[in-house]
Amino acid sequence: MSVDPLSDTLALTDARCVISGGFTAGGPWALRFPRPNRLKITAVVRGTFWVALDGMPAVLLEPGDAAVFDGSRPFVVSSDPALEPVDASRLFADSPGPMVHLGEGEDVVSVGGHVELGRSGEELLLHALPPLMHVRADAAEAPVLRWLLDQLLRELTAGRAGADFAADQLAQLMFVQVLRAYLADAEALPAGRLRALADDRIAPALRLMHAEPGHPWQLEELARAAAMSRTTFAQRFRAVAGVPPLTYLLYWRMSVARRALRDGDASVSALAQKVGYTSESAFSNAFKRTTGIAPRRYRDAVRAAATS
Repeated sequence: MSVDPLSDTLALTDARCVISGGFTAGGPWALRFPRPNRLKITAVVRGTFWVALDGMPAVLLEPGDAAVFDGSRPFVVSSDPALEPVDASRLFADSPGPMVHLGEGEDVVSVGGHVELGRSGEELLLHALPPLMHVRADAAEAPVLRWLLDQLLRELTAGRAGADFAADQLAQLMFVQVLRAYLADAEALPAGRLRALADDRIAPALRLMHAEPGHPWQLEELARAAAMSRTTFAQRFRAVAGVPPLTYLLYWRMSVARRALRDGDASVSALAQKVGYTSESAFSNAFKRTTGIAPRRYRDAVRAAATS
């Protein structure tokens, strides 16, 4: 595997960003979206508007800004938070194209979509995110994000061959840029896997675990790689990742194993050795403790679901 932990994590989450459309608006307007139950992204190409999640204060989005929702709450986008919103679901369902038009003029232009995640993605990424991530246009990633937004708008409105495919690839890059911007301020993040991926001090140890999940890593080896004492490393790792280093390693091994069981044909005994277990029974017990199901039953279940 790659030694870039963020790339590894995104690969195992099966994250795929799909741009579903957008809207233009002028004058007073407000749209209410139901709870998405999945990651949703909204980005501002032109103008400004407010975003308000249920139970949270409204946030003003400006040109070049992007917002990612964890999907746990309904939300309203509007020119004024005091306005009564209309149902966005019905409006988008009745639209003949990917762009919906509200009011008069095009003072505001926004594109949006969602991020599809596999089951592993929900565990690795979705539950590690806050209800709302606001990435401002002055972030270091903003120039690239702005270019991607402009290209997305062209693909959604020009009607050229291959537009849907191109928009999805641009959206994937946009999602990575949003995550990079979010991870740039690691110290402000809550303890968890995302913060661990952004922490420079434990990064050398993370790269080792991601590159060789089957190696019998010991705390001393990982601390040495991070140029810390064993005690300092253990404390730092737990403070940023929320779990001890060897617990993180266990979770990472099980994530690798789940992906291999879904997508590969290796035997359970071969997979056990690949992720660092000397016996199939030891691996099966660890897998069942972590996921609640034995490896063979997991493989059968996910493949049956894929063909149903």
